[in-house]
Amino acid sequence: MTHSPSAHLLALTRDISPAIEHCELTHLERTTIDLGRARSEHAAYEAALRTLGCEVKRLTAGDDLPDSVFIEDTALVLDELAVITRPGAESRRPETAGVAEAVRGYRPIAAILAPGTLDGGDIVHMGRRLLVGVGYRSNDAGIKQLRSIVGSQGYTVEAVPFQGCLHLKSAVSVIADDTVLINPAWVDAARFAPMRIIEIDPSEPFAANALRVGTSLVYPAEHVRTAARLIAAGFDVRPVPAGELAKAEGGVTCCSLILRQ
Repeated sequence: MTHSPSAHLLALTRDISPAIEHCELTHLERTTIDLGRARSEHAAYEAALRTLGCEVKRLTAGDDLPDSVFIEDTALVLDELAVITRPGAESRRPETAGVAEAVRGYRPIAAILAPGTLDGGDIVHMGRRLLVGVGYRSNDAGIKQLRSIVGSQGYTVEAVPFQGCLHLKSAVSVIADDTVLINPAWVDAARFAPMRIIEIDPSEPFAANALRVGTSLVYPAEHVRTAARLIAAGFDVRPVPAGELAKAEGGVTCCSLILRQ
């Protein structure tokens, strides 16, 4: 998605479940998540979105949806339509119904069906190219279905292998029309040609996840060295605390669905 500063942006977010400590984990060891601190981080994140001109609409979540704050995984929202995913973790599949209901008012809806699996956090959107991380939560059948759904709208879909993290967007994210932020240890930077490449600081392996809103980047305050690289490259970086949600393998892109109106 190209983010025009003049476009009206709606950010769909979701409550942090009281059961977040029971979240799915793949690459991190389980540690205690401070629910109060996590909710404070989430509030600061929503405040940053509002500051950048987004209308924020928060959906509810209960004890039965521990991962539901990571709303991005449940849908891919394009200008033309929305694709409701089928998350790779079975425990997360009940999250999609509420998101589909919310998105239906803004976009035509399509859906990924069994045996396909697809997590929104695996989808890197570069113009008319959708690069989808395959291996952990998204499978070949899900990618094939996505290709069928969006091909008629002029999008191409490419499967991209990666390692070391849960979702492709933990390894690379689009930060401008011509630029990606990447951890080259986790994904091959050549797959994102001809984009300009900014590499994370090697001491901050999880620093490649940045949320682009207009011409600004909502970015984890914890990754100070990579933030310095971004600022030196001319980016408007808006730091938000994200340490508690990172314990649940969440990043800043995970916590919203941005719809251009």
